Amino acid sequence: MSTTVSIPTHTTASAPRPHVLYEIHVTSGDDSHVVQRRYSDFLSLQAALGDGFALPPKRVVTTTFVPSAWADDALIEERKAGLYSYLESLLASPEHATSPALLAFLDAHKSQDQAFNPEDAVPSTLSRATALELVQAARADAEVEGALTRPPDWSVNALAPETLWFGKFDIIYFAFATPNSSSTLSFDSGATSILKRLVSAAKAAGKGTRVVLSIGGWGGSKYFSQATSTAANRTKFVNSIVSAINTYGLAGVDIDWEYPNSAGAGNPHSSNDAANLLLFLTSLRTAIGSSKIISAAVPHLPWLGSNGSPLTNVAAYAKQMSWVNIMNYDVWGASSTPGPNAPLGNLCGTSKQPQANAQAAFSQWTKAGFPANKLFLGLPLYGYVSKSTKTTISNSFAPTSELDAAPFAAMAEDEDAVFLDGAHPRNKDADTEIHAEASLTGWYGQQIPFGKLVSSGALKKNADGTYSAAGGFTRGWDNCSTTPFLYNTAQSTFVSYDDPASLAAKAEYAKSKGMAGTFTWSIDEDDIHGLTDAIRTAGGRAPPPSS
Repeated sequence: MSTTVSIPTHTTASAPRPHVLYEIHVTSGDDSHVVQRRYSDFLSLQAALGDGFALPPKRVVTTTFVPSAWADDALIEERKAGLYSYLESLLASPEHATSPALLAFLDAHKSQDQAFNPEDAVPSTLSRATALELVQAARADAEVEGALTRPPDWSVNALAPETLWFGKFDIIYFAFATPNSSSTLSFDSGATSILKRLVSAAKAAGKGTRVVLSIGGWGGSKYFSQATSTAANRTKFVNSIVSAINTYGLAGVDIDWEYPNSAGAGNPHSSNDAANLLLFLTSLRTAIGSSKIISAAVPHLPWLGSNGSPLTNVAAYAKQMSWVNIMNYDVWGASSTPGPNAPLGNLCGTSKQPQANAQAAFSQWTKAGFPANKLFLGLPLYGYVSKSTKTTISNSFAPTSELDAAPFAAMAEDEDAVFLDGAHPRNKDADTEIHAEASLTGWYGQQIPFGKLVSSGALKKNADGTYSAAGGFTRGWDNCSTTPFLYNTAQSTFVSYDDPASLAAKAEYAKSKGMAGTFTWSIDEDDIHGLTDAIRTAGGRAPPPSS
């Protein structure tokens, strides 16, 4: 007697805190019933079976850094599809289809463990701070197994590959595949089909856009140290990457190891990581040849050497690589004393993190021997929402005033005149839009896509392509970091973010320094392509029409 399942709907429960229940419709012979199960119930089932089938990835750690993952509907729909695929795989497996654990899981009369798991939470109810506290508490009891990663097809529902404006991008990174315990590559369920669609759509567009596979990520770097630690492991890892490049017709790979000789998201690491990374890159270059791309996502400072300090000479790495992508974002997250997410520089000399900005990163990497024309500057298309009554950027940088901002006064004056509303560009209160009230309180402690700021009504797009405050919010400008911010003191809401003005300033800086260009994290977070067009124009490339 065969059993079939579907997961067409979901519901939520409030205790012990708001969480999602997936409604599994089970049909076996003449019997049909509905079973409600949480995501963590699926994790328990997989642990009991020891099967090799893929579940949708865990999200608690990565959603504290990935804004779009906090969109409830998108995440839940993504999980529904993945959980259904997982159950289908089990039911099609002779080994698992009749297992007692699976039968109990599909039995409406069998209850599951009711202990709260943060992975079950309704996304918008779980703040960044709470998520981190819960994860840290869980790690105190047991090591978290498996990669906590954003799936490669994370934006397929919001931004299908066939609808991308390919003419605006030279390279599109597909994130992520991850190293695994076998020192090969793993893809999440459904990822490779999306990758094939992306490569096919890019070719069909005829704009010359190349697709590069990103490997790792914040939640997917657990096995990098192992995969590069020995000659045998490096060979397996390289061969797996070569296979992926050939199988999917890729232009190359991007190594997003966060980070060598550093724990990152709690990863195993070694003092030999940086040296092994160079050996791996050398082997990879030999294997794929000179025409394929090898890039890496990197922090503001070069990789940590065996002594725990940033490497002072990375020229040998540069010789093997096409370029590196400097992640100039997440410098300051949500806080009661908000700071800038992506500062251009320490322009007032008051930063408590003087090495964490675009200008410092350029200096630090070039001084270590990485050529300027092999550096890309990362630009965020998202911001952070803080529960705060502040009306200026603080903590990391000094509050803005015309006197304090002297080192940047001339440029700020021009930018304010262009990008702030009204006849009094220095008067930030004039930038408040009388509009239907917008609320961002549901985003406290989280990243928020720029497009969501617009759709929520906190920003409005003007006819000239600029954006101004709306919905009861006021827009301010921090001269010390060259970034805008929004605030609504009545709601105790403060948003540090980037807009066309601040992104253009960073793109202009990259161009002035002879950098290779800019990249964004991530394209689904744009307001259509308003930010992308501003970046292209500032970088000296007129935005083409949408393709």
